[in-house]
Amino acid sequence: MKITFLGAAGEVTGSSHLIECGKLRVLLDCGLFQGHREESRLKNQTFACRPDDLDAVILSHAHTDHCGNLPGLYKAGYRGPIFCTDATADVADLMMQDSAHIQEEDARYAMKRNPNAKPRIEPLYTLEHATAVTKLFEPLTYGSWHELAPDLRIRFRDAGHILGSAITELEFREKADIRRVVFTGDLGRRSLPVLRDPELIDDCEILITESTYANQIHPAPGDLKAALLRIVEEIAKTGGKVVIPAFALGRTQNVVYFLNELYNSGQLPRVPIYVDSPLSKKLTAVHSRYPEIMDENVQEMLLVDRDPFQFPGLNYIGNQQESMSLNDQKGPMVIIASSGMCESGRVVHHLKHTLSDPNNIILIIGYQAEYTLGRALVEKLPFIRIFGQEYPLRARVEKLNGLSAHADAEDFRWWLGHLGEQAGGVSQAFIVHGEEKSRQALAEILHNVCDHDPILPKRFESFEV
Repeated sequence: MKITFLGAAGEVTGSSHLIECGKLRVLLDCGLFQGHREESRLKNQTFACRPDDLDAVILSHAHTDHCGNLPGLYKAGYRGPIFCTDATADVADLMMQDSAHIQEEDARYAMKRNPNAKPRIEPLYTLEHATAVTKLFEPLTYGSWHELAPDLRIRFRDAGHILGSAITELEFREKADIRRVVFTGDLGRRSLPVLRDPELIDDCEILITESTYANQIHPAPGDLKAALLRIVEEIAKTGGKVVIPAFALGRTQNVVYFLNELYNSGQLPRVPIYVDSPLSKKLTAVHSRYPEIMDENVQEMLLVDRDPFQFPGLNYIGNQQESMSLNDQKGPMVIIASSGMCESGRVVHHLKHTLSDPNNIILIIGYQAEYTLGRALVEKLPFIRIFGQEYPLRARVEKLNGLSAHADAEDFRWWLGHLGEQAGGVSQAFIVHGEEKSRQALAEILHNVCDHDPILPKRFESFEV
């Protein structure tokens, strides 16, 4: 068996890993690289896995850094099956359409600024590619083994990361042996709202695991709920605005859920709250279609006709004109808008209009990759560059990790500890999807579980196992 790491190796974007066993060639995830624009574009245009020779793609979940380059893979010639959960198929459809729209808009904008560009600036892929690739989805249920080929079967377990996310167990038949590979995708946390906890795995020979926050301990989710209340109470008095850049998928639903709880408990000040993201609205509707894979609290709310994602004072913004009008309105108000790393979407326009006013608050609630606008805000650079122009940063920037959907060090110790106890250890582990400090931290945790030293692969590195 040979494993080649094509992305998210020493970084946290572009998740993609190729497994070759016998005649089978299986790709785990096909995500977009995000960050420095020119460097990311070059990476996203390059496929080192020969797309038309792949037998299958297995998609762990529908975040853009895991599914966002599937349309590019289709454009490059892939026509095989894409296996994922039902919810992931529905969510990925929306996420890829949105990504294609952004690609097309960015290309049009670039050509408008440089009409004589040669070669002509083209999108990575189009809406046509994003629509076509969804026809390759073959949804599979959680918890059951599925035979994909005579020498391969897989089983999805709930990863507890976002709606539909899966830990993938793969069993390859290699001559007379069964090779058991576990791919965590993005491992979720325990006790987060809306989702179930990650499922434990009992057996593993080869582990491919993410490590995003393996060197940290997250605050309890309730701490973020208290912080949201504190911040909304503050701007209710000062008349300022709170801008929350939030991923349309997962993070937005969690924030709305907490605000819903604060409203229903009578604690939330009467401040208008706007979810300014058509994609968030669509994704929230998808959540409502899958109550059986959300946690017990959500299911109980739905049974008594309480919508966990709607309450008086919460407004979902539709068209662009309504979005633009928010920048002309006086506070207090809360604006939740995508994208989560502030690289595109309506949040960029809201930041442009709010970041120079000291009465405003920018609330960062998720990981910000290097070279992104979100990272510049977290680092509190004195000037922030937006649309080619510098703006002084005078608004207060707060960063809260309580809603991170990634496992932290304690979650990894719990999940990996069980794996070590039940399986008697892992033969070989590969640590991906993390910066160097977090990968080193997870390697320390894995030393008690692994027969061999964990490997921290670099991009394009291959290993015979």
